[in-house]
Amino acid sequence: MPPPLLAAARGRPKAEPRLRKPAESATEAPPSPPAEAAQAEAAQAPEPPQSRVRPHVPVHADAVSRLSGEDALIHRAFAPLASHEGAFGLTDDAAAIAVPPSHEVVATTDTLVAGVHFFPDDPPEAIARKALRVNLSDLAAKAADPLGFLLSIALPEGIRPEWLDAFARGLADDSKKYRIPLFGGDTVRTTGPMVISITALGTAKPGEVVRRAGAQPGDWVMVTGTIGDAALGLMLRKHLGLKALNRLGTRDKAHLTDRYLLPQPRLRLAAALRLHATAAMDISDGLAGDLAKLCAVSGVGARIETALLPLSPAAAAAIETDPRLLERVVSGGDDYEILMTVPSDDLDAFVSAATRAGVAVTAIGEITAGPGLPVLYGPDGPMKLKQMSFSHF
Repeated sequence: MPPPLLAAARGRPKAEPRLRKPAESATEAPPSPPAEAAQAEAAQAPEPPQSRVRPHVPVHADAVSRLSGEDALIHRAFAPLASHEGAFGLTDDAAAIAVPPSHEVVATTDTLVAGVHFFPDDPPEAIARKALRVNLSDLAAKAADPLGFLLSIALPEGIRPEWLDAFARGLADDSKKYRIPLFGGDTVRTTGPMVISITALGTAKPGEVVRRAGAQPGDWVMVTGTIGDAALGLMLRKHLGLKALNRLGTRDKAHLTDRYLLPQPRLRLAAALRLHATAAMDISDGLAGDLAKLCAVSGVGARIETALLPLSPAAAAAIETDPRLLERVVSGGDDYEILMTVPSDDLDAFVSAATRAGVAVTAIGEITAGPGLPVLYGPDGPMKLKQMSFSHF
């Protein structure tokens, strides 16, 4: 049996009552001359200047019409996303964001490069939504609530205003859907491929962030959603493995490519993670490799049964056609599902909480004692993977 789950959030210890100096009595000895001098000097010290309080000042009505170049481009495309008062309508150098009381900021950033993370001819709306969603996936894995995001984009020559407008529409749709406003960012030209970088900010109470470290021997290893769809979808987009994948029906092919284009951030799982998970991370580079990272920082190992993996009908049909695709399913990237560990005593409660949140979760193995690489058991025993996950280097 695994040890009981540590409390997800612990209040900060209360400070010891401050010892107050007793009131001076009429019989108390007068202070020494050096003490008198120090008291007199303190009494004569000037009060520190008070900062000017600046109320919210609306942007002047004529300001927008006077914008040109980059400023006009930013305002037309992205100002509608900057609904937060502290974003100042994207007319200032920086944003001023208030954090809810007794919360801390959770920050994450992801960069997408054309030809690596998306195809230049992908729909601009889908590119924008993927750029935001991969960051939301990180916030979801940390059990954080979205607060806002910053966008930096390097545009190559030849990008037309219509493309940027469509990109902004896709970003606006998800900004509204996930209640995460734009705070600001930067737009530049580049002679290289398009580069999109988003920094997402969330909030959580101190001690409630679910880290990668924390998995304990005996914990269940669990995942959300289905695994491997995006990796197979990328193969379709690259025209790889077509002998097996071409046999899939039109609907199955569309499902796999859609999963590559549009991740599904599992933000609704946050409350269940806070209560029950000992460790968590999002699966961006592949299940096998990301589980190895979680095990490394937790100082544990893991045993995974591939027969337990949650597969979509499309992925299951592909593997049935060519069993070698199982390796791509467990090591390919772009799943953006959540990988987490849950004590056995919490399993039923966690599954119930996830079900109420509308998120499918599946137990696929267990955490083992002692540090080491996770072992994945396939139909023929332990799998020997050529690579654990996707890597940029």
